[in-house]
Amino acid sequence: MFCADEKSQIQALDRSQPVLPITPGVPQRITHDYARAGTTTLFAALEVATGKVIGSLHRRHRAEEFEKFLIKLDREIPAGPDVHLVLDNYATHKTPAIKTWLVAHPRFHLHFTPTGSSWLNLVERWFAELTDKRIRRGVHKSVQALEKDIRTWIAAWNTDPKPYIWTKTADEIPERLASYLNRIPDSED
Repeated sequence: MFCADEKSQIQALDRSQPVLPITPGVPQRITHDYARAGTTTLFAALEVATGKVIGSLHRRHRAEEFEKFLIKLDREIPAGPDVHLVLDNYATHKTPAIKTWLVAHPRFHLHFTPTGSSWLNLVERWFAELTDKRIRRGVHKSVQALEKDIRTWIAAWNTDPKPYIWTKTADEIPERLASYLNRIPDSED
């Protein structure tokens, strides 16, 4: 079981001034202005049981790149058991070319999250971590430098991957929601 998605339009930003590091009593300082050096798209699949990530970087964000990502998954995931991918409803996941590829690779099964429910897809949580710890404060003079940084992050992550664990059971979530709605006036409308 894998949670898969794409993080598109990741910008390679070169700051106009060097980033000043954290020192005792002084926070890290970074300029607000930057020069854009291009974008890349990261396709990633997070293995739910282990937290391991398989990623693929592409300059474009189309069904063709998604198919290349599926081919990479097929190569890297050991043969044998079926592969279940949790995805959002993005159009590139449902094109005729992708459907044809899936027919030729019957071990792959796609499961789509409901619209507006991206929080169900755990790779989104991993994307947030990548953004917070590597991309947001990074300085990348080129798309190649950005892509190298992302590949390095994935390799480092996979040396000691950690699965994300839900803190509530499936029964506790509706109970918690009902408790919350009972406190809101006119929530029954």
